[in-house]
Amino acid sequence: MLAAREHWGSRFGFIMATAGSAIGLGNIWRFPYIAGENGGSAFILIYLAVVLSFGISLVMAEMVLGRATQRNPVGAFRALGGPRWAFAGGLGVLTGFVILSFYVVVAGWTLAYIVFMAGNELATTESAVLGAHFGNFTSQTFAPLLAAAVFMAMTAWIVAGGVGKGIERASKVLMPLLFVLLLALVARSVTMPGADAGLAFLLTPDFSRVDMNTVISATAQAFFSLSIGMGVMITYGSYLQRDVNIPRSTLIIVLLDVGVAVLAALMVLPAVFAVGLDPSAGPGLTFITLPAVFASLPFGQVFGVLFFSLLAIAALTSAVSILEPMIAWAVDEHGIRRGVATLVASLVCLLLAIPASLSFGPLSDATLAGRTFFDWMDFLANNVMLPLGGLLVASFIGWRWSGPARAHLSNDGTLCLPWLSAWIWLLRIGAPVAIAALVWQAVGGS
Repeated sequence: MLAAREHWGSRFGFIMATAGSAIGLGNIWRFPYIAGENGGSAFILIYLAVVLSFGISLVMAEMVLGRATQRNPVGAFRALGGPRWAFAGGLGVLTGFVILSFYVVVAGWTLAYIVFMAGNELATTESAVLGAHFGNFTSQTFAPLLAAAVFMAMTAWIVAGGVGKGIERASKVLMPLLFVLLLALVARSVTMPGADAGLAFLLTPDFSRVDMNTVISATAQAFFSLSIGMGVMITYGSYLQRDVNIPRSTLIIVLLDVGVAVLAALMVLPAVFAVGLDPSAGPGLTFITLPAVFASLPFGQVFGVLFFSLLAIAALTSAVSILEPMIAWAVDEHGIRRGVATLVASLVCLLLAIPASLSFGPLSDATLAGRTFFDWMDFLANNVMLPLGGLLVASFIGWRWSGPARAHLSNDGTLCLPWLSAWIWLLRIGAPVAIAALVWQAVGGS
């Protein structure tokens, strides 16, 4: 018999925890440089369209699966679709496991950069020097792994505390702090001399730069940012009370996620333009270009510490949510105690993080088809496993479980939702087409 299931203690706690899942490195590290590479505001408009159609539809779909069954992803699919569908939930758990194993590597860098900024080790505007510093650090054997281990320990400590005393309590503190830091940094960025060019880049669409790659990038960013396809929203939905208004809660969560992504772009890109640096600098925008920006500012060291603290908080709230489906699966399906499950899952993730981290140093030449171990984990998780997970959720609800899904989403008809039929058809047709295009492009189609 399953133990009594924990539930969120308050609607605010649920919103903060679930928004924390969506708001992570995808918003604050990845979104600004992807927007910079894809023309700024035109990309943002396409991203908004994807999020507010496919994104919000799939988040609602996953949440309703979790609340209806009060189970982890594997148990949810098995309960509603039989043993043949259990693999769909298993894929979500596995995807999160793979993602967390390389996510902690990048998250560890954010902790290290708090120390570097506090120690004034990055006080230069020379991108070449900052690039060498970043390369020297990430290519080391021990230091990046230590940072990843510290970050993994922080994540495990929160998850081991359970839903109410661990995840919800931490989210209620970390998420408001994240918003305060973000708004302070945005205010500094947009008031810098020369920031107008960055604001124009973000606010004036140039659709001549839009092509199919732009649309695919926006779709991939939406999936990555909203944690679609890795079982997070199913698991968090399973801790919901039966009377919660899922559509309204989902809209709030998605709007918070989008808002943070746009604010992150406002925090980063105007500052980059203000000091005459390249907005399309790619992943190095955060760890190479931005320290040069901070070095050029009065009190730049303070702003640098605040920025990387913000990045670490965002990474932590997301990492907690990625780990939780694994723990829920172990507790629900195998009766393993939460503390033991958390310890074992964290250690295995750290073992996989070792070759991922060493891919930037001793194993950088160990490639397969031109990709390192880290690159393969990133590619498979974000371009194959996440989209496939989203496709299975959309297909299951759209074609197999549409009637009960309507009833559960409308709280047995007590909520007036005139768009329910459109939601079902979007899951049946629209989402699969978009996901197929994403996967096709990712694996080299044209």
